[in-house]
Amino acid sequence: MRSIRFLSLVVFFVSVAGMSQADAAIFSGIIKSISENQKQVVITSAQGKEKSFSIPDSIPTTINSKPAKIDQLKVGQRATVFTSASGAITRFSVRDAAEPKSSDKVSRPKKEMKTKKGPEPASEDTVSQGWTQFRGPGRANISTETGLLKDWNQSPPKLLWTARGLGEGYSSVSLSGNLLFTMGTKGNEEVVIAIDVNTGEIVWTQTNGSVFKDGQGNGPRSTPTVDGEVLYALGANGDLSCMTTRDGSVEWTKNILKEFGGSNIVWGISESPLIDGEKLICSPGGQGATMVALKKQDGSAIWKAAVPGNPKAAYSSAIIVNVGGVKQYVNLTHAGIMGVEAQTGTPLWGNDRAANKTANCSAPIFYAGNNSVFYASGYGTGGALLRLTSAQNRVSAQLGFFTPDMKNHHGGMVEVDGFLYGSSDPGVLTCINLTNGQTVWQNRSVGKGALTCADGHIYMRSESGPLALVEINPKAYVEKGRFDQPQRSGKPAWPHPVVADGKLFLRDQDLLLCYDVRGK
Repeated sequence: MRSIRFLSLVVFFVSVAGMSQADAAIFSGIIKSISENQKQVVITSAQGKEKSFSIPDSIPTTINSKPAKIDQLKVGQRATVFTSASGAITRFSVRDAAEPKSSDKVSRPKKEMKTKKGPEPASEDTVSQGWTQFRGPGRANISTETGLLKDWNQSPPKLLWTARGLGEGYSSVSLSGNLLFTMGTKGNEEVVIAIDVNTGEIVWTQTNGSVFKDGQGNGPRSTPTVDGEVLYALGANGDLSCMTTRDGSVEWTKNILKEFGGSNIVWGISESPLIDGEKLICSPGGQGATMVALKKQDGSAIWKAAVPGNPKAAYSSAIIVNVGGVKQYVNLTHAGIMGVEAQTGTPLWGNDRAANKTANCSAPIFYAGNNSVFYASGYGTGGALLRLTSAQNRVSAQLGFFTPDMKNHHGGMVEVDGFLYGSSDPGVLTCINLTNGQTVWQNRSVGKGALTCADGHIYMRSESGPLALVEINPKAYVEKGRFDQPQRSGKPAWPHPVVADGKLFLRDQDLLLCYDVRGK
């Protein structure tokens, strides 16, 4: 009956809202001149526009993400001025134009630090490493890497480097060119962090709102999304920013909860932004704005999807689904799963059979083999496969099967050749046939955790720390070795593992560990 009630959501009128104004504005550029009294600063933007600002002593000012005073400013530094809707300056962020250097930094050619130049096709991961967003290409959670180690018992991965100073948070990583991107904390702020993929050195940090605080762990939960020469980051308090990948200059920023009438969820906004063409998709769970599409260039609204009951946001990230010529965005809310028409934001269908009323977290899975979507949640719930059909630009979702054997909390799932792999509470790695819903095998040896897939294997990371290599095998559980992550924090190892550029990346609060999984 629950699925029938939620499916009734397709019978309603939806109003598509017009453009809305951001709550605040920003201006970024290079400091051209500073008055003698250090109060008036002239900034030139990348487009050549000059603007003069009177900087009050009372506003928060940072240089290279550290608290600073106005008299420390220099001509040539890159500055970002944040203003309120009324035009008052609220924050002033400055960075040295040159890349930050430490006293023990090893000299290396500048070209190693450059990010990939030129625009990338929308919604595609075309850089060589192929992991520019949460869950990688198409958000399928499958790496394109090949030639990786097949037996960790014989050839265990070698730790290449460990990055430190990332602060708190559960963000994973994205990758573009020679830079990794993640999120963490510095003092009372959440920050976006760029890291050299070859050395683990922090290249730059940029603030993105105040720190979200929670007993399960402070800081951001989502992963930055890279789109050509910019990235998009969504903080746990709803702060959404567009920054350049080269040095973190802020192009625009806004708070999606304030703008769209949403309120924060218990454990903080955890969604990673989805970029599709010129649109940025996110789910603020606001009044008449369960999901929204924004112009990625400036953050202005394109449409707002209104779902009856205005369900709050969940902890999941949206995916793109095409069925019968109808393109849609699919994501979880606090009430269930929904499909929204991509062009207009019109809600198409909904279901709550595999949703719980506490926390719906793992991203849905699209199985193209039978035009179906599989989603699951923990807290004693399970998973459901919905078969999608389309006619006259409308889409219906019919329950194919429900299984209690995939109570996937937040570790994610992956589909390979019609078989689904994921951790089911209380910690059972499970393989399910998506054709008929049959549970093929289960194994408890790794425990509850997060996973990703690469080169015919599952990389299964236990929340207690160990990581196992498991063969993609729809007949039996076949483990190919495991190791314990060193320097474990006191928090659960919840960030999803990432395999890219021949490396395995494991985030654990203040640390990011990089392993060689290709070998010699």
